[in-house]
Amino acid sequence: MQIAADDPRRPDVLALLEEHLADMYATSPAESVHALDPDALAGPGLSFWTARDGDGALLGCAALKRLSDEHAELKSMRTAATARRRGVAGRLLDHVLGEARERGHTRLSLETGTEDYFAPARALYLARGFRECGPFEGYALDPNSVFLTLAL
Repeated sequence: MQIAADDPRRPDVLALLEEHLADMYATSPAESVHALDPDALAGPGLSFWTARDGDGALLGCAALKRLSDEHAELKSMRTAATARRRGVAGRLLDHVLGEARERGHTRLSLETGTEDYFAPARALYLARGFRECGPFEGYALDPNSVFLTLAL
């Protein structure tokens, strides 16, 4: 598995992000969907990576959004349906954690859903040391959102 910087507007990545947004809207009320679109993921202050197998097939993606010199946010982490339960999410998360540390961030936070659909993601984050926190960076309390943070 290779993890590298990528363009969220590549055709295969667009398809994965469209699937991601469709699932978010299918499981959460529209006002509780905080996923970024591909143009936002390619914008300033964001870094975007994909995980691919040896043949170049897309396995997943993740992004890092700079909030301040100290604080960053994990965004748009997604594993392709065909690659689930193969460790892709863990490898992507570890990559983003390493990048955040290299950039001098001392805290990484994220928002994810409260629905059962998001239970595997929450379990991964908690296993990596994330802890629940209050809303950050413009988020508001929402019964459909869980906010997690990790001191780096």
